Amino acid sequence: MRLKRTVAVAAALLVTLAGVTACRDSRYIDLGSGGTPHIKIMIGGISKVIYLPGQLAQQLGEYKKQGLDVELFDQPSGANAETSLLAGEVQGVVGFYDHTIDLQAKEQCITSVVQFSNVPGEAEMVATAKAGELRSGQDFRGKNLGVTSLGSSTDFLTKALASRGGVDSKDYTPVKVGAGQTFISALQQGSIDAGMTTDPTIAQLTNTGQAKILYDMRTVEGTRAALGGLYPASSLYMSCEIVKRYPDVVQKLANAYVDSLRWLKNHTPEQVADVMPPSFAGGDKALYVKSLRDSLPMFTADGRMDPAGARNVLNVLGASSSNVKPRKDRVDLSQTYTTRFVDTALTRSAR
Repeated sequence: MRLKRTVAVAAALLVTLAGVTACRDSRYIDLGSGGTPHIKIMIGGISKVIYLPGQLAQQLGEYKKQGLDVELFDQPSGANAETSLLAGEVQGVVGFYDHTIDLQAKEQCITSVVQFSNVPGEAEMVATAKAGELRSGQDFRGKNLGVTSLGSSTDFLTKALASRGGVDSKDYTPVKVGAGQTFISALQQGSIDAGMTTDPTIAQLTNTGQAKILYDMRTVEGTRAALGGLYPASSLYMSCEIVKRYPDVVQKLANAYVDSLRWLKNHTPEQVADVMPPSFAGGDKALYVKSLRDSLPMFTADGRMDPAGARNVLNVLGASSSNVKPRKDRVDLSQTYTTRFVDTALTRSAR
């Protein structure tokens, strides 16, 4: 009996130690025996145009130029990518900036270190058959509205549009439909009346006439009209602890992304399509080029955050998010993003 008890205690101790080790490892980057840091980055939809810089840096060899070994992972939903970061499965996420504010309201410190865009790059798409009855957020009441997943940025934005139209989030039904073909199928089958999505899905739906754009947040003008200001979105965000512990590694990532963003601004949609993986075009390169042409203007030229835009994201979430609203006054925006790394990257490349 004593032996069994001893074995049980030892087993429990091993489980506890394993948990502690896993937790500890989530706060560290593998610097590699050869001095090449190995970094895992989750992208909230790797083929979505809004997150293009994450894969583009790989295609251009920018990570390698900085002496980094970057492993990219694909997660269709930004909310799930965020979960992977919090679980310690990855050290960075290419996802929406608004998650940093939402997480701070939950007492988690996550910070954006490179800002890819100052607009969402999303559009609220309405099934063509429902376009006559769905003309604004005021008409969301009683409708089924598609989001990639609950707690995702598409969910945040849908709540914001509804709120600005005077509709409470309890008055419509959010439906998890993912992105790409699953989103399109949901519209075709009538599972949703409208939904939030990105290119190349937007281009596919408008090209076939299956849906119309209700709110176009791929442009500054469209974003200001929909949300009352800029809404900084796609970014590289990491835990504050990782940023503090490995500033040299974070700097190299910033260098890679700033150089990729500059390359992006100096090349045509056709040239961008040529360097991206062929699978991203989904078998229709011409349509992919169109989606790039429609969405590429959203990307920043330097990776810097627009401070007024960050404030607007807080205001939008503070008015529409049940999580952020009661804690809005306690959110410290200076902890949700930093420009120090992109500033250094820009100084370096200007020499």
